[in-house]
Amino acid sequence: MSSETKHPAADATAGSAKQPAEAATNPGASAHAVPGDWRMTRVLWPFMLASAVGLVPFTIYSTFLVPIADTADGSVAALGQLRGLGGLAALAVGTALAPLIDRVRKEWAAAGGLAVLALSAAFGATGDFLLLTAFCLLVGAGTAVLNPALTAAAADRFDTDAAAGRAATLITATQSLTALMAAPLVALPAVLWGWQGDLWAIAAIAAVLALYFVLRGRRSQRAGLTSGRDPEKETRPGYLASFKSLGALPGVVPLLCVAMLRTAAFMGYLAYLAAFYDERFGLDPGPFAIVWTLSGSSFFLGNLLAGRLLSAERPAVSSERLMMLALLVALSALVGVFFVHSLFLALALTALIGAGHATVAACVTTLLVRRCGSLRGTALSLNAAGMSFGVFLGAGLGGVGLAVGGYPGTAAALGALTLAALVCAHAVARSAPAGDL
Repeated sequence: MSSETKHPAADATAGSAKQPAEAATNPGASAHAVPGDWRMTRVLWPFMLASAVGLVPFTIYSTFLVPIADTADGSVAALGQLRGLGGLAALAVGTALAPLIDRVRKEWAAAGGLAVLALSAAFGATGDFLLLTAFCLLVGAGTAVLNPALTAAAADRFDTDAAAGRAATLITATQSLTALMAAPLVALPAVLWGWQGDLWAIAAIAAVLALYFVLRGRRSQRAGLTSGRDPEKETRPGYLASFKSLGALPGVVPLLCVAMLRTAAFMGYLAYLAAFYDERFGLDPGPFAIVWTLSGSSFFLGNLLAGRLLSAERPAVSSERLMMLALLVALSALVGVFFVHSLFLALALTALIGAGHATVAACVTTLLVRRCGSLRGTALSLNAAGMSFGVFLGAGLGGVGLAVGGYPGTAAALGALTLAALVCAHAVARSAPAGDL
């Protein structure tokens, strides 16, 4: 889509656009040109920081799973299974609360998610098995609200579609960078105060950020009252009407399917990547860390650069075309990596898979922000919920493929998911207004 295209269905539900007081000081509000990344970062840093904090609790849990199990007097397998509860909670909460993201101030929604994260981190720091169960559930529920609220709020800070899309992809790029760097960053402080100290620190940081967003929301509310109107209360659709209105927008449903299927393929691939490199190339966990870093770095750079490319006032390639091209690259590399016997070729394909999926993720975020208008919070929440389901779907189907046909079976199962995502991406492209492709 072009950076200025707005669908009529999205305009009909307008009401939670920009805060009038913010628009006056908004660096992207006065011109069609998209501000540079550094300039946007100076505006969005609180949102980026909060999005990074949201990824840390489960990173701590995964990194220190063995000592956590020892403290809780449970097995590593049992504690590991608790991690899955977070995904289920994210799916349930993200779907149920999706319309509410657009019905309250997004700063307050973010504050609520951060408060839940602070409480969950405090529960987890106790080391009690039952409280660790609550920790996993609450982290999933908290991030299901926090991430879409932050992404939508960041997009709302800018008036043009191109700038809004770029703001949203900067949030997702921050999350990718955090996922890449979080493990060493939490391991170093833990040398001084242990994993429980890490969780207490996250509880304190999340609580402070929650207070910040509460105060920020109050300032925005006062500014809206001073201007004589509150844009977020104008013509809001009802709870069920939000789902219906979103489904009526061109291409949004297949776009959400692309995100879910892509996530399933990528996370299923990651679930068995270490075992594959160990069996095929004899890489122990130490050397395999380089492979993991390569994959994470490729994903981060792909997400960052694709978001920058799509934010141009007249991008060289449309979001729809780039998404289909990236899926084709990801499909070829994902199937190919399980058949190669050269380590260097496998590493190259691993990098392509990461970059391809990151590009698709950036395209999905950009298109949801541009096509959904005032319903972007609902769309981003459903997108996050769908991706949570995708994590389980991909790991399950990848495991079935491995059990039935070895790694070629895994390649077939995950390749089928990617192919299905490509079919949905074609439907998204066909729904684009004439002249956008």
